Amino acid sequence: MRAPDNNPPFDPQQLRCDFPLIENTSVCYFDSAATTQKPTAVLQAIDHYYRHHNANVHRAAHSLSRDATEAFEAARERVRRFINANTCDEIIWIRGTTEGINLVAHSYGQLAIGPGDEILISTMEHHANIVPWQLLAQRCGAHLRVIPLTDNGDLDLTAYQDLLNSRTKLVAICHVSNALGTVNPIAEVIQQAHQIGAKVLIDGAQAVSHMEVDVQALDCDFYLFSGHKLYGPTGIGVLYGKHRLLQQMPPWQGGGEMIEQVSFSQSRYQPPPLRFEAGTPNIAGAIGLAAAIDYLCQFDIKQRQAHEQRLINHASQQLITVPGLRIIAQPKQRVGLVPFVIDALHSFDLGALLDQQGFALRTGHHCTMPLHQQLGLEGTARLSFGLYNQTEEIDRLVTVLKQLVAEANTPALPSTSQSPQPASQLDPGQIDSAHFIPEQSLLQQLRALGHGKACYTLLMKKATTCPQQPGLRQDINLLHGCTSKVWLDHQRQCIDGNQQLSFRIDSDTRIIKGLGLLLCDLLNGMSPEQILSTQVEPVFRELGLERHLSASRTNGLHAMIEAIRVLAQP
Repeated sequence: MRAPDNNPPFDPQQLRCDFPLIENTSVCYFDSAATTQKPTAVLQAIDHYYRHHNANVHRAAHSLSRDATEAFEAARERVRRFINANTCDEIIWIRGTTEGINLVAHSYGQLAIGPGDEILISTMEHHANIVPWQLLAQRCGAHLRVIPLTDNGDLDLTAYQDLLNSRTKLVAICHVSNALGTVNPIAEVIQQAHQIGAKVLIDGAQAVSHMEVDVQALDCDFYLFSGHKLYGPTGIGVLYGKHRLLQQMPPWQGGGEMIEQVSFSQSRYQPPPLRFEAGTPNIAGAIGLAAAIDYLCQFDIKQRQAHEQRLINHASQQLITVPGLRIIAQPKQRVGLVPFVIDALHSFDLGALLDQQGFALRTGHHCTMPLHQQLGLEGTARLSFGLYNQTEEIDRLVTVLKQLVAEANTPALPSTSQSPQPASQLDPGQIDSAHFIPEQSLLQQLRALGHGKACYTLLMKKATTCPQQPGLRQDINLLHGCTSKVWLDHQRQCIDGNQQLSFRIDSDTRIIKGLGLLLCDLLNGMSPEQILSTQVEPVFRELGLERHLSASRTNGLHAMIEAIRVLAQP
């Protein structure tokens, strides 16, 4: 698990050259909790496999297959050593942590959990460690119990002890929270669960790139992680399970490779791990993951952790100098990230604005809706770190955040009789309500700006000055399918025998509200036929707003466009 004594010095500035995307972009990448960037060593390992050894594994006698099988199983052995599993038979290849949790829920859950049994999870869990257990509980009549958090964002161990009882069959908990960065005391959690006979599954997706993991020392029953959060490829992950448990568990998918003997009357299955690896595996992904582990482990872990702690401490000290910014939670131990909110800016608006300034960081609920509901927050901004991040990048971010807060807190100036300076000659920060020319439509005003950042600024200022419309913000008008809240209603009128539609749109985010106002400007007063034949997408592309056109689950604009088209149907 540890790097050899002759490991190279850990130089964060120098190793940035190992990551092509980091080296070749001006973007400050602060989204490593979502996925890490990939070092050249990983890209070369994948490329080498496809160029020189590409073949299916385990199933052929030719030399290419033997080479591929050797590399594939060597990767399994590398993972075994990385987490100190007892045997390679305890290492199961999966697509990622989410798939692995579902595997355990279906296979072990079918075996060991029944009516009246209880499954414990915590308030801070990712949806991937909530929904599979909800589904299992619904299937078998079990009950889901939730461990609360302390005010600081730590696991409430006293409440945990009170929840443990003879009906508890499984505890499923994250090693590190993906939303708070809290490091859970999983050794204590495991020990106490085992005392009452419960098994323990650990979601290690956010842990393995930040700390050493020894599954034998922890004595966990299951441990899972994803390759893409460990500087490896997407589509590959690891499920560790104690061998005696895996031997008892039935397969959860059927197909090639997982069988020993098949007839039309019955089938006999392979022992673990092949029993759980139906079909052709992600061979290149496994090889790439092994290369990622080699890359990471060449550096002394204490130096890596010291660098990360410097980043966290520096970010925490500098972020609180931003007016209205609050860091969320103060756990006893935090790794990987710093979550925060800014009073003057919705997290969705903040993410969009920072993207324009060259910063990549995640905003929203981070697939932890119950946690954010408990905190009373719609979402947070998450500043998450990798090996390649620098304190200078944090300083750049803080400077931009202060500028954004200043602009958000600047009241729109009243209109004047004096002709304003042409908007196309202004920087985004100079645009105010004097440039809302009454005789021009919003589209005409936006077209006069000439650059995308100014369009965003004008839309957000327009959204700020547009008052909430009575009766619009009702549940009946709330659209689904986007992170921000969006309300839409409409009216049909018959004028001179022709139907016309008009819409009202509102959102709790300024950028989505501004985009909605532009939609109203484009479509209000049209007939249903005109609306259905009008392509609004080219207009948004023309204005540099095309990033909101994708069918994203976070995309309020897409939801509005689709809802309007449904309402225009005859």
